[in-house]
Amino acid sequence: MTVYSLNLKVFWLLVIILFTGIWCMFLALRRSSHEEDGGCQENSLSNLQLLFKLGLVILVCYVVFKCCNYPRHKDQNLNFHHQHQQLLRKNLLESFYEQHIKLSPHVLGHSKAHVSQIVGELIKVGKAKQHDTGVTFRGDYLQIGSAYEQHKINSPDCFDILVPLKMPQSLKLEPVFAEVGKEFMPMLHGSIICGVAAPKKSEWVKTYKQFSNCFCIEVDLRHHLSATLILKWFHWKIQRCLNVIRYHFEERCHITLTVWDDKLILKILPRSDYVCCHISMSVRLIPAFHLGDSVYVTAQPWGSTFHQGNLHLDPYWGINFSKYEQKYLAWFKDQTPSNSCHLKCLQIMKSLRDLSAKTFQPSSTCQWRAVFCSYNLKTTLFYLSLQIPFEKWDDSFLMERIADFFTFWKECLQKEALMHFFLGNSTLPNFITLPKMFKEAKPVNLLEGYGQEVLDQACFQLLNLWVQMPRILRMSSPPRNFIRESFRCKHTTL
Repeated sequence: MTVYSLNLKVFWLLVIILFTGIWCMFLALRRSSHEEDGGCQENSLSNLQLLFKLGLVILVCYVVFKCCNYPRHKDQNLNFHHQHQQLLRKNLLESFYEQHIKLSPHVLGHSKAHVSQIVGELIKVGKAKQHDTGVTFRGDYLQIGSAYEQHKINSPDCFDILVPLKMPQSLKLEPVFAEVGKEFMPMLHGSIICGVAAPKKSEWVKTYKQFSNCFCIEVDLRHHLSATLILKWFHWKIQRCLNVIRYHFEERCHITLTVWDDKLILKILPRSDYVCCHISMSVRLIPAFHLGDSVYVTAQPWGSTFHQGNLHLDPYWGINFSKYEQKYLAWFKDQTPSNSCHLKCLQIMKSLRDLSAKTFQPSSTCQWRAVFCSYNLKTTLFYLSLQIPFEKWDDSFLMERIADFFTFWKECLQKEALMHFFLGNSTLPNFITLPKMFKEAKPVNLLEGYGQEVLDQACFQLLNLWVQMPRILRMSSPPRNFIRESFRCKHTTL
């Protein structure tokens, strides 16, 4: 049964019209009754006009009042609805962060300490047993990546370690930026070709022939450091070092060395009674050469997944700014409130990327992960940190900052441009003092090489992720059965 509800706006309008009509009829009847007596018609007509004008004024005032008042209520309702939706999204994100993303500092601390102990022993043995005529270990290592920058997600089982290498002192590394076309894969843009110069060209045959054969390739009659040959030597060297220390750690853990897609991975499986967390750890060891002022070139793992036609990838090296990235994040942390959400936003974005990728076809998944790789997302955080006031990174603004991530990426994908934060960036803070070669370098577009179709699809998927975020979060897997903070540790020291 249909129930009629009174519309007050129409009701009062009808009341005004009705009373105006009654007054008009009254005056008309009064005028006709006085016509026989010779009454003044002009006076009656003026009264009727006055009443009619008064009714029009009342009607106009009513319409103006409603026009001014109604949108205000509508905006308030829309604003309330928007705030309600934002609150629901924030509650879902907070719950998802606590259950799926946030790592236990206890477990992460144990894992990092265990990795440091084993890698430290490897480097110590490698430095002790080496010859000065070839590539050697510098004797230290650098902890890089999300696990050491406090924005790792899921579980503390993967770590990245940079292992600095040295060449013979008489040889000089001459890095130059590689010139590649826009059609090549994004990883090549901003890469380095490492030329190697001897004091005299004749010494290549007399003194450095073995070094040239083992570590270099010739391009245009010049010697260049080969990433592939360095990786092969590095694998052999680490394997020999591991054979030396394996017995020392045999009772504590099982250690193996594997190569996956040309990446050297150290697998560490603790014995059941050694580490309270009982998780296997993967440590990626990355050989690198120091270029000066905390900038390194890293041997790129050009595995079978990379195909660039006739282009020879051997001489191309990547640039690593990890020390500057860590320095910048530490500076930004000091500027923001104690409960800043900047790393939390980065973790959430990486997790949303992974959740959304599960709904795509395999080909789309690869492209999606490549465009929204962790380095590109971290670059987004760097740029937003310069645009948004420090106090606006308080945890109470979490949803606003997540929305900023989506808006920033939408604009980047539409413009087909996300510029490298360090290479050729004139807006860097003054405390970031890059070497002149990199400070004055040509700006590098991290999205160059993907093509408009790929970026358009990524933009559509990004906007769809924002709309479908609540549903995706609700459909996410149940909380991981990982070691939580409440787990009592058996071993307080490693």
